[in-house]
Amino acid sequence: MNQFFMQFINGLNIGSIYALIALGYTMVYGIAKLINFAHGDVIMVGAYISFISMKFGLPWWLAVIISIVVCAVLGVVMEKVAYKPLRNASRISLLITAIGISYLLQNLFQLIFGANPQPYHAFIALPALNLGGITIQANYYITFSVSVLLMILLTLFVNKTTMGKAMRAVSEDEGAAKLMGINVDTTISLTFAIGCALAAIAGILYANCYPMINPTLGSLPGIKAFIAAVLGGIGSIPGAVIGAFILGMIEAMTKAYISSQLTDTIVFAILILMLVFKPAGILGKNVKEKV
Repeated sequence: MNQFFMQFINGLNIGSIYALIALGYTMVYGIAKLINFAHGDVIMVGAYISFISMKFGLPWWLAVIISIVVCAVLGVVMEKVAYKPLRNASRISLLITAIGISYLLQNLFQLIFGANPQPYHAFIALPALNLGGITIQANYYITFSVSVLLMILLTLFVNKTTMGKAMRAVSEDEGAAKLMGINVDTTISLTFAIGCALAAIAGILYANCYPMINPTLGSLPGIKAFIAAVLGGIGSIPGAVIGAFILGMIEAMTKAYISSQLTDTIVFAILILMLVFKPAGILGKNVKEKV
């Protein structure tokens, strides 16, 4: 029973990180109808920026703030420079551009920092919790708590604020939103900024749990978070969170009770099955494209 609860905690931990990343995917897709495959590499940028900042002697909290700001600005720059000129282009053009940005970021950081993994100075140094004989490391409960708090704040922002309502309006009907006086360009840029800021936090939390970083750090977590978004219903914020926690549990239980070597195989098999049998995801809606 203790082993099951430990794996349950592991599932919550990795699911929390996937949820933060998946929220970026689902927000951008919901508003800009774009799958930003460079999003996973923003995780890597966030981890590296905090790593460099602390290496220069800055306190961890300032390093986190700098990382969030840099990634938010990176998101806006990506949208303005790469995606905005292609907003009316074909989906395949946007997809190729996103993949190009992904490889650009990976190779740029590899050129600067080298390809070898570097040890990340984990700064979460709180005592472990002991619940019924089960020890929960500080990294785990901090990751889960921060992720849940950010999800709640994001939900409140989207549902209660003026900019959040503007995002929902653009998501529903961009043309109607323009007629209502909503600045669509600003709304989309803000969406990229928020998504990339969440990715930065996810990257820092991921590096604290697995304290080795390299230029391809965000590739696999990014793809798995995309699978989580598809599983829950891409474009749906609650769906992204539900899909992420389901995927985290599947990963943890597969490693514990089946085989750690089959974990990725099972995860990608789930993606294929979802696309075949329920492409809209758990909470997604089947929407017919206008022609």
